[in-house]
Amino acid sequence: MHAHSLRGGCHCDAIRVELELPRAPATYTPRACDCDFCRKHGAAYLSDPSGRLHIEIRDPAAVGRYRQGNALAEFLLCKTCGVLVAVVYADGADLYATVNSRVIAGDPGFPDATPVSPQTLSAHDKVARWKAVWFADVAVAGNESLVVRENG
Repeated sequence: MHAHSLRGGCHCDAIRVELELPRAPATYTPRACDCDFCRKHGAAYLSDPSGRLHIEIRDPAAVGRYRQGNALAEFLLCKTCGVLVAVVYADGADLYATVNSRVIAGDPGFPDATPVSPQTLSAHDKVARWKAVWFADVAVAGNESLVVRENG
C-alpha cells in the first residue's frame, strides 16, 4: 500500500508526474547529481523501488529526450518550458525511473538534497544502482514510444 501520493510536472504542464511513496515525503532525501548536465538543470532526484511513478505525456511534441555520459538512460525534458522532469532506463521490458524532486507541486517537506557522483561509477555499476534505488513500477501514458531502448 502506498500511503503518500504526490503530483507535479513541468512548468507548462505538458509532462505530468504522479508518485506513490510508501513512506512520508520528509523521510526521503533527494540526490543532487554532480555532473555538469544535472547541475546546470538544478536537478535533485527522488525515487523509491517500492513506490510507483506514473508519467503522463500531455503533449508528445513537447517531450525532449537527451542522453549523456554512458548514454544508457534518457533524460526527459519539456521542450516548451525547459524543465528536466525525469530520467528513465529500460532493461528489456523493465522500466526504471527517477523524478526530479523539484517538479513536485507544493512543499512535500523533502530535506535539502545530498550530492552524489554517479559519473564515478562504471556503466555496469550505474545500472545496478538504478535498479536498486529507482522506481521499478513505472507507467508512461500518452507517448508509448517514450519507453527507451538500450543504446537505441
